[in-house]
Amino acid sequence: MITIYHNTRCTKSRECLAFLEDSHHKFHIVKYLEQPPTFEELSEIIRKLNIKPIELVRQKESVWIEQYKDKKMTDKKIIEAMVSHPILIERPIVINGEKAVIARPFEKAKSII
Repeated sequence: MITIYHNTRCTKSRECLAFLEDSHHKFHIVKYLEQPPTFEELSEIIRKLNIKPIELVRQKESVWIEQYKDKKMTDKKIIEAMVSHPILIERPIVINGEKAVIARPFEKAKSII
């Protein structure tokens, strides 16, 4: 089953959701601001994306700039920051089994469905 980590207020996320709806594949929506991932879930997403945790951080968000920007942080601490402040998680994330992409632009989702 395909999963999209979706932010309803994000244009790019809405575009990706519309793409998935048009694709006629079954998928599950996780509104991650309402249902934030746990540390373990986010770690697994990062593993599937095959990226470093910092690559999933929205570094222009005010909470990042104000609380974390100039700090030296371990991968664990970066993941903890995203768990505490899910607005920091880049979106949308599309997962299909062991494959995942940050679907910016939404066409990147095509590569895994």
